Amino acid sequence: MNKKLLIGLLGAAALATGSIAQAAEPPDHPSVTVKGQTYTPRLILSRNMGTPADQETQFPPHKIIGNIYYVGTKTLSSFLIATPQGNILLDSTYERNAPTIAKSVADLGFKMSDVKILLGNHAHGDHMEGDAAIKQMTGAQVVAMAEDIDALKAMKPGGKEHPIDRVIHDGDTVTLGGTTLTAHLTAGHTHGCTAWTTTVNEGGRNYNVVFFCSLRPGGQPNPQQKVDFDKTFAMVRNIPCDVPLSDHGAGYRMLDKYAKLKEGAPNPFIEPAGCFLEADVEQAMYNALLAEQAAGVK
Repeated sequence: MNKKLLIGLLGAAALATGSIAQAAEPPDHPSVTVKGQTYTPRLILSRNMGTPADQETQFPPHKIIGNIYYVGTKTLSSFLIATPQGNILLDSTYERNAPTIAKSVADLGFKMSDVKILLGNHAHGDHMEGDAAIKQMTGAQVVAMAEDIDALKAMKPGGKEHPIDRVIHDGDTVTLGGTTLTAHLTAGHTHGCTAWTTTVNEGGRNYNVVFFCSLRPGGQPNPQQKVDFDKTFAMVRNIPCDVPLSDHGAGYRMLDKYAKLKEGAPNPFIEPAGCFLEADVEQAMYNALLAEQAAGVK
């Protein structure tokens, strides 16, 4: 791996985990193959984060389905859900990306000042570090899962306190302008990792949209993480899904699908058959890590 890229990835990993102690180079083992594609922990991290430039560079903002739009960077997802009573933003990403997200919102013809609610996917810097900056720009209500509150309170970019206006729990809902999102606790990657679901209508048909939280194990599973992942992997595939989305574009193959967006063509983001491909990849990796751990492999 290119040394400059590796340094960037390690820095991103440190920020994403909120711990310098976890910034060691991810291992290139174990290796798992899912649907003909081979993965290692290092390859998954590289795929998700890309280069430091990828994490900051605006990806063309675009409509996904119904009232849901992409306003993130090349590798860090941020979604805008538009309603008649204001808009919801899901994932602020890094604080330095706030102007990029605002530009994407404006490029789509919306106003950043119309963002009324800010949701988060999980308490890592590459997904929720920018909450304070977005709140300062918009005055939005910041909503967070109870199990991630401690990690969020420790997230203080530039010394700013992390805003938390509403604490939610598994199964709670957030509603604005006729759109309701339901929070599903899918712990493992963090204690409060949250998948959000909603229903949209396109072409006279309703579709179940899932904003999946990362299912990536990270390092060697610890006892609490094992409890969390065992529960999460058992329930996540029971979430009704027609449109899979994720906190990293790679988690739902955004680049490939965006390239297929054409007037009059089927919406490539509607992919029920692919809803749980990422879960398959991450569970296979999780099981392989457990096997290595049991065998004493380091």
